[in-house]
Amino acid sequence: MNGKVLDVHQKPAADKWLALSLQHMFAMFGATILVPKLVGLSPAIALLTSGIATIIFVLVTGFKVPAYLGSSFAFIAPILAATETGGIGSAMIGSMFVSLVYAIVSLLIWTTGSGWIMKLLPPVVVGPVIMVIGLGVAPVAVNMASTVQVNGESVYNLLHFSAAMVTLASAIICLMFFRGVISLMPVLIGIVIGYIYSGFIGILDWEPVRQAAWLEVPQFLIPGVDYEFVITPTLLLIMVPISIVTISEHIGHQLVLGRVVEKDFIKDPGLNRSILGDGLGTLVSGLMGGPPKTTYGENIGVMAITRVYSVYVIIGAAVFAIIFSFIGKMMAVIQTIPAAVLGGISILLFGIIAASGLRMLVDHKVDFGNQRNLVIASVILVIGVGGATIQLSETFQIGGMALAAIVGVFLNLVLPGRTDESLADETE
Repeated sequence: MNGKVLDVHQKPAADKWLALSLQHMFAMFGATILVPKLVGLSPAIALLTSGIATIIFVLVTGFKVPAYLGSSFAFIAPILAATETGGIGSAMIGSMFVSLVYAIVSLLIWTTGSGWIMKLLPPVVVGPVIMVIGLGVAPVAVNMASTVQVNGESVYNLLHFSAAMVTLASAIICLMFFRGVISLMPVLIGIVIGYIYSGFIGILDWEPVRQAAWLEVPQFLIPGVDYEFVITPTLLLIMVPISIVTISEHIGHQLVLGRVVEKDFIKDPGLNRSILGDGLGTLVSGLMGGPPKTTYGENIGVMAITRVYSVYVIIGAAVFAIIFSFIGKMMAVIQTIPAAVLGGISILLFGIIAASGLRMLVDHKVDFGNQRNLVIASVILVIGVGGATIQLSETFQIGGMALAAIVGVFLNLVLPGRTDESLADETE
């Protein structure tokens, strides 16, 4: 791409710095606060930890990679499952073990190179697993969009469903009919319009906003203080295997970002350092009560449009995220977003996740006339979407998305006819 406005190490003028950083913060804002809303965590903590994790990432990568870290959608189902089996503390402990996997992978790449992980995670495995992530939580989105809780039961409500459809339509219009930065913020804009519509039809409760203070400390979840350490094999098998997906996502983002910025981030600062930065960000987030982190495509899109690649702009966005997390009134507004609005935007987001897995298969020209590819993809999809589970005892089970990812990697390793195709073999 030609015509860089600001390169990675260039600082913008003070007035432009403010505007450019706010633009990046709002680009990631909607998706980052949506994840905690869906899994029962604090949006303020998610926002705070996204800023802290981003600064950690920039430091670890030596100010060479302009990437923003937000809440990972890949962990929505695992966090819900871990919370159901052992409380929200279990999900946080699982998140910390995910960061340990990142550290181990980073160490292995540092000592042996990155070729092995590129071959371990080919598109025929990663694509279907990404599809499972979106399709597996699709019922959650539809239920939130169309039902309300009455005496503990979900009951269809047309009024709430209309709010979901207005939200969904607004986001689609932003994506399809606008260009520039607006097209990169469909989640935020869709939620705002859906929220306003919800006020008109009378399904908003503004009392929490009136009671909230302007400045408010986010609700932390500190291990050993707010919850006890509970580590079980089932917990680890629910959370840890999803690292297969998020590490693949990380590699893909580094490749795309490298093409946008015209630098090879796989070589410099190296995949080991970027994965370590991602892992440390997830670790700190888990220690504070936030969801696992991942690099965000929304922010890569902002850079592609503005041609501003400055790492200092990214740091500015992280600082703004930290500041906003302490604004109590704003966080209270987020807490009052109706479930129908979240369900409407989730229909689009979860669908995009599933479609992005399909796109990976198309982009890499995965041949489903090849029986090997057909078998791997088919087994991953049915195990993941069907929720298959291996349960050996009351405290030891693995299922759904995690089992699908493990089985996919295993089949890729043992079935004959394996090729050298990897995630690095990107098609333009």
